[in-house]
Amino acid sequence: MKKGNKPILLIILITFLFSASSFAYTSGSDTAAYKKNSNYWLQTGLYNIYRTQHANIVMLGNSITHGVNWNELMGRNDIAERGIPSDNVEGFLNRLDYIYKLNPRICFIMGGINDIYSGYSAEAVFSEYVQVIKGLQDHKIIPVIQSTLFVSTKWHNARDKNPEVSKLNALLKDYAEKNNLLFVDLIAKMTRDGLLRDELTYDGLHLNANGYAIWRDELDPLLNRLIQ
Repeated sequence: MKKGNKPILLIILITFLFSASSFAYTSGSDTAAYKKNSNYWLQTGLYNIYRTQHANIVMLGNSITHGVNWNELMGRNDIAERGIPSDNVEGFLNRLDYIYKLNPRICFIMGGINDIYSGYSAEAVFSEYVQVIKGLQDHKIIPVIQSTLFVSTKWHNARDKNPEVSKLNALLKDYAEKNNLLFVDLIAKMTRDGLLRDELTYDGLHLNANGYAIWRDELDPLLNRLIQ
């Protein structure tokens, strides 16, 4: 090999390593994204002092899940909200003990948008998502997969990121069908022309009351069937 080829090979290697970061998490390492999220440590600290010892239903997610009082929204008193702003699916996986200790019957999951906006591929997010699902199943908790929501053009790079969200949802729906799991398709009711409907969001990503009303109405029949 000619000496002059070494810089070219080095550039190729660096490019490959950089590209690979889109397809794998640094799970468990000190550089994991969730560890840099101050909301993560605030909320998990609160989970440690909450007096709730049991909940039939847990809502697991990010800021979209965190944005509403689920007991008031659903007219119930047996739901624990465990959404953390800016959290990703790796963060979900690393805080499942907070779900297990509540011994719920059902855990609704929504996540992935923060991962995709951080540059992870749908395939990488899906791989972590499956680990979350299997962890819940190992603890006899029914996982309910909820489609990851699109963003509207009010949010940056909507046209670039929504196709990756579609890929993730296709992977999750296919996995649910093949493994006899529940899948709640919120996209059909909340989307227009491949975008989150503007009237359902106040900033292009997070839902307003109209958005949460649709979400509630989609979950009502399911909860009435699973938990009386």
